[in-house]
Amino acid sequence: MAWLHTWVGLLVGWVLFFVFVTGSAGYMNYEITRWMQPELPLPKQLVEVEPAQVLGFAFDRLEQVAPNARMWSVTLPHRAVAQRTDREAAIAWEDMPRPGQERGRRGNEGFDPVTGAPDQPVEARATGAGWELYEMHYALHYINYDVAYRIVGVCTMFMLLAIISGIITHKKIFKDFFTFRPGKGQRSWLDAHNLVSVMALPFFLMITYSGLVFFTFQYMPTVKDALYGSSEKQLRQLYDELFQRDPVDKAFEPVTRAKASVPQMVATAQAAWGDLPVATVMLRHPAEEGAYVEIIGDSSRLLNRGFPPKLKFNAETGEPMPVEDKNNASLHTRNVLLALHEGHFAGWWLRWLYFLSGVLGCAMIGTGLVLWTVKRRNNHLAKHGGKPGFGHRLVEVLNVGTIVGLPVAVAAYFWANRLLPVEMADRADWEIHCLFAVWGWMFIYAALRPLKRAWLESLYIAAAAFGLIPLLNFLTTDKHLGVTLPYGDWVLAGFDLTMWGFAAAFAYMAYKLKQRWLKQEAAA
Repeated sequence: MAWLHTWVGLLVGWVLFFVFVTGSAGYMNYEITRWMQPELPLPKQLVEVEPAQVLGFAFDRLEQVAPNARMWSVTLPHRAVAQRTDREAAIAWEDMPRPGQERGRRGNEGFDPVTGAPDQPVEARATGAGWELYEMHYALHYINYDVAYRIVGVCTMFMLLAIISGIITHKKIFKDFFTFRPGKGQRSWLDAHNLVSVMALPFFLMITYSGLVFFTFQYMPTVKDALYGSSEKQLRQLYDELFQRDPVDKAFEPVTRAKASVPQMVATAQAAWGDLPVATVMLRHPAEEGAYVEIIGDSSRLLNRGFPPKLKFNAETGEPMPVEDKNNASLHTRNVLLALHEGHFAGWWLRWLYFLSGVLGCAMIGTGLVLWTVKRRNNHLAKHGGKPGFGHRLVEVLNVGTIVGLPVAVAAYFWANRLLPVEMADRADWEIHCLFAVWGWMFIYAALRPLKRAWLESLYIAAAAFGLIPLLNFLTTDKHLGVTLPYGDWVLAGFDLTMWGFAAAFAYMAYKLKQRWLKQEAAA
């Protein structure tokens, strides 16, 4: 088990470190995207508005922009404790499909719930934003998508093996949690690896296993292919039955304004759900069933987001209608696992716990990789003397270039967002090119410098790269800490403050390493 733990961890460690860094950053997709589009206005101070007023404005506007639609949707505004789950008032629609088409043209727009005036679109800079980082943690980059998620899948399975074999190998798990002996070389790295591994062990098991569940049909396609087939039409039948959604050929009539009181339907639903707010009001008119209004509850804080609470009412009479029971135990289980992986349900404190657990995952992988080199360097010196061979040197360079170089590259991604010309062609792509170019240069730098100098200087670069981001933001935009802190926009302010936190962490690591090596040189 110790052999298995060591080698499966080493073989995929650098890919897993990339997955954890980009996945942890991608978890803050909303916050990063807000920061990377400084042209967007600060969030509105939402005021309490009666649903009847919001719905009146929404239906008036829908009659103007979508008079021939097979679906109308109204999102009711809501201010949550965590800004990430705030909802602005908005409308959406889908036009009737044209002959020969399965779907109609879709549209949406926001509006002021107090005045009913449509929101004026703000042209923000082109950017990969937080979504690119999120996508890279399972689809990598510059690689065919089908190949990429299979590579990540294999690495994820190896990580699951590493975690389980690690638990067996380090059976004194609670003792390891309370044991750390600094300044002991290889022993200290092992203690640090055990400590961070145990600290968030439930998170690591959950995030690894649930990551595999995301691509169930891709990783294990045989059953679905045997039962349904592999053509696009057969796959659509599978998903229609699995998610119990309307088939694309179902006939609909154009939607018109409901004759019954929709605000009364909303009040009925709100009374039935208590503290769970109403999120969306949808209008449809199936040709064989008649027009209905569907009231959908807010699922942003639910573990099973795929099945939010719903109530249906007859659009003509306002009478309640039966809601189709979509109880499916396997689908419920899958949805809960995916919700645990994505963490969208979490409040602000749990979101920070998720993020810090992701950072601990980076530390677990990083300390494991360093431990491999330290252990083998000590064994080589004890048996043979002199410097280890090419393979050992390669692993050391990969460690420096990945463990420190990748965070520097992510910082460069944020620098590129502020420094690249706003009107630049393919600007979002060039932000990513800058990330990988800087990462490549960090590998080259680590290869050209002595090992200890490479570690220290790379850490200094990381501290400067993150620490100067708030200053760069101050010099290039009007959404800096001097504005966001007084306004109370903790999404933007939190981003800048977090950059300083990372800078302090890298500076501290550089300081501790330097002090350790100076003591070793003095003792020698």
